[in-house]
Amino acid sequence: MSIATVAGAVSIRVADEGFAQYVAAADFGFIVSAYADPQIGVGVDHWQRRSVEPYRKCYGIDPDEFSFLLEDSARGAIFVAWLGERAVGHVVVNIKWNGFAHIEELVVDASARRRGVARQLIDVAGFWARKHNLPGIMLETQSNNLAACQLYERYGFEMGGVDHWRYRGIDPHTQESAIFWYLLFP
Repeated sequence: MSIATVAGAVSIRVADEGFAQYVAAADFGFIVSAYADPQIGVGVDHWQRRSVEPYRKCYGIDPDEFSFLLEDSARGAIFVAWLGERAVGHVVVNIKWNGFAHIEELVVDASARRRGVARQLIDVAGFWARKHNLPGIMLETQSNNLAACQLYERYGFEMGGVDHWRYRGIDPHTQESAIFWYLLFP
Protein backbone atom coordinates (compact mmCIF):
# COMPACT_ATOMS: atom_id res chain seq x y z
CA MET A 1 0.00 0.00 0.00
CA SER A 2 1.56 3.31 -1.02
CA ILE A 3 0.96 6.14 1.43
CA ALA A 4 3.00 8.95 -0.08
CA THR A 5 4.95 9.44 -3.25
CA VAL A 6 7.21 12.41 -3.87
CA ALA A 7 8.32 13.24 -7.41
CA GLY A 8 7.86 9.58 -8.35
CA ALA A 9 11.18 8.69 -6.71
CA VAL A 10 10.42 7.97 -3.07
CA SER A 11 7.38 6.09 -1.85
CA ILE A 12 6.39 5.29 1.71
CA ARG A 13 4.62 2.01 2.42
CA VAL A 14 3.47 0.10 5.46
CA ALA A 15 6.09 -2.50 6.38
CA ASP A 16 5.47 -6.06 5.27
CA GLU A 17 7.07 -9.48 5.69
CA GLY A 18 10.24 -8.24 3.92
CA PHE A 19 11.02 -5.78 6.74
CA ALA A 20 13.58 -7.98 8.53
CA GLN A 21 15.46 -8.70 5.31
CA TYR A 22 15.68 -4.99 4.47
CA VAL A 23 16.96 -4.15 7.98
CA ALA A 24 19.66 -6.84 7.76
CA ALA A 25 20.96 -5.45 4.46
CA ALA A 26 20.88 -1.73 5.37
CA ASP A 27 23.69 0.49 6.67
CA PHE A 28 22.33 2.77 9.38
CA GLY A 29 25.75 3.76 10.76
CA PHE A 30 27.20 7.26 10.90
CA ILE A 31 30.46 8.94 11.89
CA VAL A 32 30.65 10.71 15.23
CA SER A 33 33.23 13.47 15.41
CA ALA A 34 31.83 15.56 18.27
CA TYR A 35 29.48 15.61 21.22
CA ALA A 36 27.24 18.62 21.64
CA ASP A 37 26.16 20.32 24.82
CA PRO A 38 22.46 20.86 24.03
CA GLN A 39 20.74 23.90 25.45
CA ILE A 40 17.00 24.49 25.44
CA GLY A 41 16.14 27.63 23.49
CA VAL A 42 19.48 27.67 21.63
CA GLY A 43 19.70 26.53 18.01
CA VAL A 44 21.63 23.33 17.27
CA ASP A 45 24.23 25.22 15.23
CA HIS A 46 25.06 27.28 18.34
CA TRP A 47 25.54 24.39 20.74
CA GLN A 48 29.04 24.07 22.11
CA ARG A 49 30.78 20.99 20.72
CA ARG A 50 33.52 18.78 22.11
CA SER A 51 35.50 17.14 19.33
CA VAL A 52 36.36 13.47 19.68
CA GLU A 53 38.46 11.07 17.66
CA PRO A 54 36.02 10.18 14.86
CA TYR A 55 34.36 6.80 15.19
CA ARG A 56 31.55 4.93 13.49
CA LYS A 57 28.33 4.43 15.41
CA CYS A 58 25.64 2.01 14.37
CA TYR A 59 22.50 1.38 16.36
CA GLY A 60 21.60 -2.27 16.68
CA ILE A 61 18.28 -2.31 14.87
CA ASP A 62 16.26 -5.39 15.75
CA PRO A 63 13.42 -5.93 13.25
CA ASP A 64 11.65 -8.22 15.73
CA GLU A 65 11.43 -5.51 18.41
CA PHE A 66 8.43 -3.90 16.75
CA SER A 67 7.12 -6.86 14.75
CA PHE A 68 3.89 -6.88 16.80
CA LEU A 69 2.96 -3.64 14.99
CA LEU A 70 2.76 -5.52 11.69
CA GLU A 71 -0.38 -7.24 13.05
CA ASP A 72 -1.65 -4.59 15.51
CA SER A 73 -1.96 -1.29 13.68
CA ALA A 74 -4.06 0.21 16.48
CA ARG A 75 -0.94 0.38 18.68
CA GLY A 76 1.40 1.83 16.09
CA ALA A 77 2.88 1.40 12.64
CA ILE A 78 6.07 0.80 10.72
CA PHE A 79 6.47 2.74 7.49
CA VAL A 80 9.24 1.95 5.01
CA ALA A 81 10.69 4.39 2.46
CA TRP A 82 11.48 3.04 -0.99
CA LEU A 83 13.64 4.46 -3.76
CA GLY A 84 12.41 2.56 -6.75
CA GLU A 85 12.48 -1.11 -5.77
CA ARG A 86 14.90 -0.65 -2.84
CA ALA A 87 13.90 -0.07 0.79
CA VAL A 88 16.08 2.75 2.15
CA GLY A 89 14.65 3.79 5.53
CA HIS A 90 11.87 3.40 8.02
CA VAL A 91 10.00 5.03 10.87
CA VAL A 92 8.35 3.24 13.78
CA VAL A 93 5.59 5.26 15.42
CA ASN A 94 3.30 4.39 18.30
CA ILE A 95 1.30 6.09 21.03
CA LYS A 96 3.29 6.96 24.16
CA TRP A 97 1.80 6.86 27.66
CA ASN A 98 1.53 10.68 27.63
CA GLY A 99 -0.74 10.72 24.57
CA PHE A 100 1.90 11.82 22.05
CA ALA A 101 2.83 9.94 18.92
CA HIS A 102 6.27 8.55 19.68
CA ILE A 103 8.82 7.98 16.95
CA GLU A 104 10.62 4.95 18.35
CA GLU A 105 12.96 4.62 15.40
CA LEU A 106 13.76 6.77 12.37
CA VAL A 107 16.64 5.59 10.20
CA VAL A 108 17.79 6.02 6.61
CA ASP A 109 20.35 3.84 4.85
CA ALA A 110 23.67 5.69 4.39
CA SER A 111 23.34 5.43 0.59
CA ALA A 112 20.05 7.36 0.59
CA ARG A 113 20.76 10.21 3.00
CA ARG A 114 20.39 13.90 2.09
CA ARG A 115 17.52 13.11 -0.31
CA GLY A 116 14.64 14.09 1.94
CA VAL A 117 13.79 10.52 2.92
CA ALA A 118 13.81 11.20 6.69
CA ARG A 119 11.65 14.27 6.23
CA GLN A 120 9.11 12.25 4.25
CA LEU A 121 9.07 9.56 6.92
CA ILE A 122 8.36 12.23 9.55
CA ASP A 123 5.58 13.57 7.31
CA VAL A 124 3.96 10.14 7.28
CA ALA A 125 4.38 9.74 11.05
CA GLY A 126 2.68 13.13 11.44
CA PHE A 127 -0.15 12.06 9.17
CA TRP A 128 -0.56 8.89 11.26
CA ALA A 129 -0.54 10.92 14.52
CA ARG A 130 -3.13 13.39 13.25
CA LYS A 131 -5.32 10.51 12.04
CA HIS A 132 -5.22 9.20 15.63
CA ASN A 133 -6.09 12.69 17.00
CA LEU A 134 -2.83 12.99 18.94
CA PRO A 135 -1.51 16.40 20.08
CA GLY A 136 1.93 16.00 18.49
CA ILE A 137 5.02 13.88 18.06
CA MET A 138 7.89 13.21 20.42
CA LEU A 139 11.20 11.47 19.82
CA GLU A 140 14.64 11.04 21.28
CA THR A 141 18.06 11.40 19.73
CA GLN A 142 21.56 11.75 21.10
CA SER A 143 24.02 14.58 21.51
CA ASN A 144 26.47 12.89 19.16
CA ASN A 145 23.97 12.64 16.30
CA LEU A 146 24.11 16.27 15.24
CA ALA A 147 22.73 15.68 11.75
CA ALA A 148 19.55 14.25 13.30
CA CYS A 149 19.31 17.16 15.75
CA GLN A 150 19.58 19.63 12.86
CA LEU A 151 16.91 17.75 10.89
CA TYR A 152 14.44 17.80 13.78
CA GLU A 153 15.06 21.47 14.47
CA ARG A 154 14.59 22.41 10.79
CA TYR A 155 11.42 20.32 10.68
CA GLY A 156 9.96 22.35 13.56
CA PHE A 157 10.57 20.13 16.59
CA GLU A 158 11.52 21.87 19.83
CA MET A 159 13.84 20.43 22.42
CA GLY A 160 11.84 19.59 25.53
CA GLY A 161 14.57 18.12 27.69
CA VAL A 162 18.01 16.59 28.04
CA ASP A 163 19.03 13.56 30.09
CA HIS A 164 22.79 13.44 30.69
CA TRP A 165 22.62 10.13 32.57
CA ARG A 166 20.38 7.97 30.34
CA TYR A 167 23.21 6.00 28.71
CA ARG A 168 25.47 5.67 31.77
CA GLY A 169 24.13 2.17 32.46
CA ILE A 170 25.52 1.08 29.09
CA ASP A 171 28.81 2.97 29.44
CA PRO A 172 29.57 4.74 32.73
CA HIS A 173 32.08 7.02 30.96
CA THR A 174 29.93 8.07 28.00
CA GLN A 175 29.65 11.72 27.05
CA GLU A 176 26.43 10.97 25.18
CA SER A 177 23.22 12.64 26.35
CA ALA A 178 19.63 11.89 25.37
CA ILE A 179 17.75 14.79 23.79
CA PHE A 180 13.94 14.78 23.76
CA TRP A 181 12.22 16.60 20.90
CA TYR A 182 8.56 17.57 20.54
CA LEU A 183 6.46 18.73 17.62
CA LEU A 184 3.13 20.13 18.78
CA PHE A 185 0.29 20.25 16.30
CA PRO A 186 -1.66 23.49 15.95
